Amino acid sequence: MAASLAAAASSSARFIAAGEASPARPWAAAARVPCVARRHRRPAAGVRCGGARAPGGGVLPEEAEAEEGGRFVGWFREAWPYIRGHRGSTFVVVVSGEVVAGPHLDGILQDISLLHGLGIKFVLVPGTHVQIDKLLAERGKKAKYAGRYRITDSDSLEAAMEAAGRIRLTIEAKLSPGPPMLNLRRHGVNGRWHEIADNVASGNFLGAKRRGVAGGIDYGFTGEVKKIDVSRIRERLDRDSIVVVSNMGYSSAGEVLNCNTYEVATACALAIEADKLICIVDGQIFDEHGRVNRFMSIEEADMLIRTRAKQSEIAANYVKVVDEEDINHVRNLPMKQDSEHGLNGRSHINGYTDSEHGLNGRSHINGYTASFRNGVGFNNGNGLSGEQGFAIGGEERLSRSNGYLSELAAAAYVCHGGVQRVHIVDGTVGGSLLLELFTRDGVGTMIARDMYEGTRMAREEDLSGIRKIIHPLEESGVLVRRTDKELLEALQSFIVVDRDGSIIACAALFPYLEDKSGEVAAIAVSEECRGQGQGDKLLDYVEKKALSLGLEKLFLLTTRTADWFVRRGFKECSIESLPAVRRKRIDLSRGSKYYMKWLQATEIGHVAVNGFAMR
Repeated sequence: MAASLAAAASSSARFIAAGEASPARPWAAAARVPCVARRHRRPAAGVRCGGARAPGGGVLPEEAEAEEGGRFVGWFREAWPYIRGHRGSTFVVVVSGEVVAGPHLDGILQDISLLHGLGIKFVLVPGTHVQIDKLLAERGKKAKYAGRYRITDSDSLEAAMEAAGRIRLTIEAKLSPGPPMLNLRRHGVNGRWHEIADNVASGNFLGAKRRGVAGGIDYGFTGEVKKIDVSRIRERLDRDSIVVVSNMGYSSAGEVLNCNTYEVATACALAIEADKLICIVDGQIFDEHGRVNRFMSIEEADMLIRTRAKQSEIAANYVKVVDEEDINHVRNLPMKQDSEHGLNGRSHINGYTDSEHGLNGRSHINGYTASFRNGVGFNNGNGLSGEQGFAIGGEERLSRSNGYLSELAAAAYVCHGGVQRVHIVDGTVGGSLLLELFTRDGVGTMIARDMYEGTRMAREEDLSGIRKIIHPLEESGVLVRRTDKELLEALQSFIVVDRDGSIIACAALFPYLEDKSGEVAAIAVSEECRGQGQGDKLLDYVEKKALSLGLEKLFLLTTRTADWFVRRGFKECSIESLPAVRRKRIDLSRGSKYYMKWLQATEIGHVAVNGFAMR
């Protein structure tokens, strides 16, 4: 089911162009904007009297109703691991001004209410710039920007306060009702049903200071984030409230200041140590083939931003803060720590090592880690060109001349600071937030700081490390014995996880292109690293590589590890299901069992940086 959901999720905006019409997503709410085409869409929920009704009023065949029910049950079961995994997590969600001012906000808030009911804690940061500009235009005033910031004069401040107030009240009103009571009555009258409305908390959580005069420009009442009231936010989250943080900050002098929405969101995510930052925008990120890019490592995002530094002020500012902090960090490092920070003599280009994808086990790039300190701001007040935090906006973002590069820069910045995942999701697509969180590959773009970290194709110098890991498993009979010669010949099919120069895990993928299948073999993790998810990471990497090769299924032979693979979607099959050329080489005396997994037909998100279309 997740495969059909992911396959149905398609493009809605180019990396450069935004706001194009988007195809429908399955399971979209009936109240959402009509879609061009629908696949496997459930009818709107309602009261049923007798059988299910067809659009013309007739009763649908029982087979069709059963199929519909089967799809729902299948989706629910596949979503179960994600439901459990996300429960208790804290997500900061920044909703772009374009989405807030558009027709899709109701659906997004409905999904946030649903997710909150499943145990996810939310901090919402709504964008206001579209409504501020609209109010100024209605009053015969012109919005003014300098770089990434708005110049907030008295007229702009009045419009900003009005827009922020309206948006806050709208969000509170939309979240207050909770789920429809009509759908619950068939389960009996229960007083608890009347207590399930979402509690929304807002207040003066944001401390700010005037931006002042920078570069000869007086920014007026524009503020920079100085303090997030973490204790009060956490207190309200623990009381099961959805917290709304306005971009209107309060200074120590009692002034109201207009802060940049993304600066507020990044501050919140870092200060409360959120599990995710989710950026809901009005489009998607595509690769050069027109496919939605599902995944980018922090290294890939960093490299992509650097390639655009000459065309984008925001990208240039990102590079500047990362490189400046890198210099300060390296200067302050004791020499004995050089190897721990990746400064081990290997060649570096912009901080990247010569290992594939630059993944050498470090937790940050160039030694830089974004940080937010309450009462001081970002990086002890030494942020971008002496500014606080990471703001995106201004004419560059409004024109979308560089597409969603602004959001990508904010995502990479926050990942540096310790937020493990940032998702850029198209809010104009019905149900996109649910699909992003409850299907394996999602429908947006995920930027991650640790996924596949250190994972690469094996090299000849890895032979001894691989041998060290698989030898105990060969001795116990779990793996087939391989001579050094056989291992060397198969080395180009091996994938390894490298941590600080040591191989801690390995796996092999042997493709059978004629059969569009691949054999998974020799999955092994060093004893000291077991129980940390390395095996899952390797298998996921193998599956994505198989998809990139055009393979449709994976198979394996095992004697003692069947349970592990069954939990990950493999099902027992007959020997006849394997490619004929492989069957001829099977040692039947081992009595191996055969398992197969069909891969999900979805877009491949892990694409080299220079493969992005910057149109």
